[in-house]
Amino acid sequence: MTNQLVLDRFLPYRLSITSNLVSDRIAKAYESLFGLTIPEWRLVAVIAEVEAITQADIGERTRMDKVTVSRAAIALVERGLLARAPNPGDKRSHHLSLTDAGRDLYRNVAPKALELESKIFARFSRAELDRFVAMLRRIDMAALET
Repeated sequence: MTNQLVLDRFLPYRLSITSNLVSDRIAKAYESLFGLTIPEWRLVAVIAEVEAITQADIGERTRMDKVTVSRAAIALVERGLLARAPNPGDKRSHHLSLTDAGRDLYRNVAPKALELESKIFARFSRAELDRFVAMLRRIDMAALET
């Protein structure tokens, strides 16, 4: 029967399972080494790339929902890793930026993130990884068009 759904061959399911496995592996490392959750690390990494950004823009870039972004931002502000400043363009939002402590944390975590990525994907050639990333970007575009 060609129309039968076999979950293990259903690509959206396989993408989700693989993503969860990789995220779980990384989450354990970030938590044990730096006391960070995955959403907290994503905020730190995104902000490090742009200097200052709104929570709404972070949600759009990372595909995280508003509540997840808000909780991560609150936790990072409380830890002294993020600063909030008024957004002159929109009085209802704030710009988030890394504090000196946040930048120090990023400088320590980023090499560890790259090391974890290298370990997870060590079995693949550079060409395979480049093709895989290209395919993921095409899947992103297809999902956005649907």
